[in-house]
Amino acid sequence: MPVLAIPYPGIDPVAFSVGPFDVRWYGLAYAAGLIAGWLMLRAIVANRGLWGEKGPPFAVDRVDDLVFAVFVAGVAGGRLGQVLLYELPYFAANPTEIVKVWKGGMSFHGGIVGAMLATVWFARRHGVPVRTVMDLTAAAMPFGILLGRIANFVNHEHWGRVSDVPWAMVFPDGGPLPRHPSQLYEAGLEGLLALVVVGVLIWGNKALQQPGRVAGSWLVWYAVARVISEFFREPEAGHWLNLGPFTAGQLYSIPVLLLGVWALRGGAVPARSGEPGS
Repeated sequence: MPVLAIPYPGIDPVAFSVGPFDVRWYGLAYAAGLIAGWLMLRAIVANRGLWGEKGPPFAVDRVDDLVFAVFVAGVAGGRLGQVLLYELPYFAANPTEIVKVWKGGMSFHGGIVGAMLATVWFARRHGVPVRTVMDLTAAAMPFGILLGRIANFVNHEHWGRVSDVPWAMVFPDGGPLPRHPSQLYEAGLEGLLALVVVGVLIWGNKALQQPGRVAGSWLVWYAVARVISEFFREPEAGHWLNLGPFTAGQLYSIPVLLLGVWALRGGAVPARSGEPGS
């Protein structure tokens, strides 16, 4: 082992066991992110001062329905994204593994498709502008990303490229050479700093009074942060979208960036007859 490499801490992915069932840190991370996002959204909707003269778009109790819908659709989309975008040959040969989400393996880009579908569904069902619901969904997302990336580190998956920086680590499945702990970079850029950006926009700039501003800013931030992080993260081996210096993760982030620009520019989803504009 190189002298400067930091040994991987060797955290057991299983937090504890209940009888024959293992409870993994990965699952606990997503549960904690869900609870944190839910509490934050309830506080946001309950704070009339954040919304201007019209007030919140719906009652606080509606937050429960939104969080549940986005969580279920986001997890389903994230898992299907991992299957279709990154590991189709493996899952085609091992279809029973698809449902084992507690073992890790979630694609953010698939997750955001699922979350967006749930967001549009919720907005249509309750007659609320889509970009307003997008803002709320975006406000809760950084919690899950922050804790999810830390869970990736615990699972010693999605490790970084080979590096000689003093804080490089030798990961259990990453070969003998030290690598960037890129999961922690992503936790900071895509999670923690995104949470700060969202918080400043909502509480500092009252951005919820301009529908689409929070969601657009967060989407643009995530896309840029992911592109930067991918320069330190080991690319998915053999992926057809690893083109020259660019990785599949970077190219999948382009639609996220464009969606963010659309939201910031005031793009609209056509409303059904009798519903308010989006």
